[in-house]
Amino acid sequence: MKGLQRLRERMVQEQIEARGITDERVLTALRQVPRHLFVDEALQAQAYGDHPVPIGLGQTLSQPYIVALMTTLLVVRPQMRILEIGTGSGYQAAILAVMDADVYTVERIKQLYQTARTRLLHMKYFNIRVKLDDGTLGWPEEGPFDRIIVTAGGPEVPTPLLEQLADPGIMVIPVGATKRDQRLLRIFKKDGRIHQEDQGAVAFVDLVGSHGW
Repeated sequence: MKGLQRLRERMVQEQIEARGITDERVLTALRQVPRHLFVDEALQAQAYGDHPVPIGLGQTLSQPYIVALMTTLLVVRPQMRILEIGTGSGYQAAILAVMDADVYTVERIKQLYQTARTRLLHMKYFNIRVKLDDGTLGWPEEGPFDRIIVTAGGPEVPTPLLEQLADPGIMVIPVGATKRDQRLLRIFKKDGRIHQEDQGAVAFVDLVGSHGW
């Protein structure tokens, strides 16, 4: 256990802080959540490496720095309502949960949905709700959301997600005509207006759905 805690601390110091992430709430969350429990036992030794980790069915657990960057860009505050598109392993949702947000997360792959839901309940993350559905449609009956984070890349920003983003609100989403062209966007909604910031090149799995691929 202590060995894993040391690996988690090294991850934060060498992969996150060394690249300029300084938000103490984000760093604390990354130190607290046991990343190795969000991958198959056979891959736990790889969990704290500086790379994504496969979680099956063509999906991955994002590189630690990318999780930290996207969380930082969201500017999370306690009791915020946050919508996550692409539950995957549940790790990103857990990071947001320990930052005292109310998390609503949507996964389209039934096996990943079932595994993540069971895992998050077992780990007592009771401020996370998980839904099996087309994530590009969001979760309209629970909106609006103060923040929206999309952990898969599509060809456009889904209109339903923009509609469910509160005003003011922030969305973080990778968008690109192809995987090679993906850019990480931070989208602000304020006074009915939309403003985008380009945060650089990224490479995510495909966002599949009515408003994705």
